[in-house]
Amino acid sequence: MEMKRIFGLSLCALCLGTTVWAGNYVLTSPGKTLKVNINVGNTVSYSVFHQDKVLMKNNELALELENKVLGEDAAVKRVSQNHRKEQIPAFYYRCADFDTEYNEMKISFKGGYSLIFRAYNEGIAYRWDTDFKDSVLVRNEKAEFNFPENYKAYLPYTTNPKGDQYAMAFQNIYTHTSLGEADHKTVAFLPVTVDCGQGLKVTLLESDLRSYPGMFVRTCEGEYSLNGVFAEYPSEMGVRGPRAMTYVKNRHDYIAKTEGDRSYPWRIMAITERDEEMPVNNLVYALAEPSRIKDLSWIQGGKVAWDWWNDWGLSGVAFKAGINMDTYKHYIDFAAENHLEFVILDEGWYHPGKGDMLTVIPELDLPALVEYGRSKGVKLILWTVFNVLDKQLEEACKKYSAMGISGFKVDFLDRDDQTGVEMLYRIAETTAKYHLTLDLHGFYKPTGINRTFPNIINIESVFGMEEMKWSTVDKDMMEYDVTMPYIRMMAGLLDYQPGAMRNASKKDFRPIYYNPMSQGTRCHQLAAYIVHDSPLTMLSDNPEAYRKERECLDFIASIPNIGIEETKILQGQLGEYIVVARRIGQNWYIGGMTDWNARTIELDLSFLPDGQYQSVLFADGVNAAKQAADYKRSEQTLNKNQKVKIDMAPGGGFAMSLKCK
Repeated sequence: MEMKRIFGLSLCALCLGTTVWAGNYVLTSPGKTLKVNINVGNTVSYSVFHQDKVLMKNNELALELENKVLGEDAAVKRVSQNHRKEQIPAFYYRCADFDTEYNEMKISFKGGYSLIFRAYNEGIAYRWDTDFKDSVLVRNEKAEFNFPENYKAYLPYTTNPKGDQYAMAFQNIYTHTSLGEADHKTVAFLPVTVDCGQGLKVTLLESDLRSYPGMFVRTCEGEYSLNGVFAEYPSEMGVRGPRAMTYVKNRHDYIAKTEGDRSYPWRIMAITERDEEMPVNNLVYALAEPSRIKDLSWIQGGKVAWDWWNDWGLSGVAFKAGINMDTYKHYIDFAAENHLEFVILDEGWYHPGKGDMLTVIPELDLPALVEYGRSKGVKLILWTVFNVLDKQLEEACKKYSAMGISGFKVDFLDRDDQTGVEMLYRIAETTAKYHLTLDLHGFYKPTGINRTFPNIINIESVFGMEEMKWSTVDKDMMEYDVTMPYIRMMAGLLDYQPGAMRNASKKDFRPIYYNPMSQGTRCHQLAAYIVHDSPLTMLSDNPEAYRKERECLDFIASIPNIGIEETKILQGQLGEYIVVARRIGQNWYIGGMTDWNARTIELDLSFLPDGQYQSVLFADGVNAAKQAADYKRSEQTLNKNQKVKIDMAPGGGFAMSLKCK
């Protein structure tokens, strides 16, 4: 059960004896750096300040119901404020726990609804709260984010701009453009970051998304603003493709129908002064509903020998590789040899076109495979499609839990309208009941759901390694790799699928489906196992490729991705490079990545506690600019008083372990 230690709580309530039709209310962060001014008149709006600098101004907000608009001609009944400090335990996260502190203002309005604002030192958040007896129909929500200047933004646009823009896998690179010159016709999915100059950045996120559609944003022609937009409620579903996937054929003219007594999702504006603050901003996790699961002891993360990216790519074996017993026993053997916890059976273990995950293909004896894995200390995870699992939810969970399956990799939700979000909650709750974990693919950005259901041990929503099977070099993975950790990782966990042993320079890279390669160097790939928040991490290449690269394999296998107690961003700049340090016990692991520009960094070890550390460093070799797989492994004894110079090749990186002696 999730426990919280409350360090301090002070309450101060301003109770207005008579109804007030207009007013201005000010809320500051505990450190006094951030301020939000809330204005209540004919409309409700707010402005956000960093010290004396206006970050956003006159952001109107409203909730349009079927028969009234919350926030129009609002009458204030009461305003209450409180201050709170909390320590939040974090499960399979970038730290073991973290402290939060915020000032809160609740503005209660006549008519049974309220607005709650919170000011943290790390950002501003608000949510609607209603207290209606009957269910409500939400036609739309107004959520404006108006900036005073034509700032640059990092926008991940929908990959389906000419169709249903809200239906896609939430996987795209960032378009770096000014707000005024952005594509006004195409929506972008969260998180979205706006560069306000002088190091200040505002990142839009949301948390505690429940029984409600997720928020997208769209720019407005002639304005420097982002406006929240939402997928409308599905009115008709269809089934298509070789995977029996459901999709939205038609939609209603409203976005939600939900209970009247509820809190709505948090709208978050994370505000950072330095880029290094971005990947470790914890507001999404802090604002999410606490765990609904009391006993977390059965939930297991770790590393995975994965079959799909390398297309079951075995060689030098006496059997034909594919979806069969010999192939998966081989993967299990490989996992056991290298102390990897899991093997995923990806698409094909059941006939995907039939949409029946209760019937295993005849080439596989799944109970025998589970038993073989158990004898080797390796657990199995089964791939499936969201709607297929949802249709057979109770029966599938009961069957495969009893068989000894560890969990499901669930794919192709490809939407976050209300019914899609509700499907995820059903699946998360039922799988938790049967002690099954979840790896969510083809899924919307994280919204703190892994705090509410800690059996969700990873989430895709990232332009990951799978994209290299079909993308050209124009999809600049190196720039993405040093942009995404600053923006996407603010939202939460990510399943990127690293570990390519075939590596290519910018000139040599090309998409190859059966034998895919990575953009960038070998050490860039190794660094991903440290840089990414990923408690279920793939070894994406095939066993034979790893066995030929024993040094790299041993190092990957040795890097813990669970039990992380502390994460630091040692240095970096959004879109250019990043250096991340993680602590497990007394040991540290440091990973760095750069874009297509070669870079030399000086690694200052003064953050280390006293003591001597045995280091193992994998760094780009002197020829890595042309031969991307070139690397150098070195060892030395280091302490906190030392600095280490490290050269990164174009598209390069490094990975280091520091074991306390």
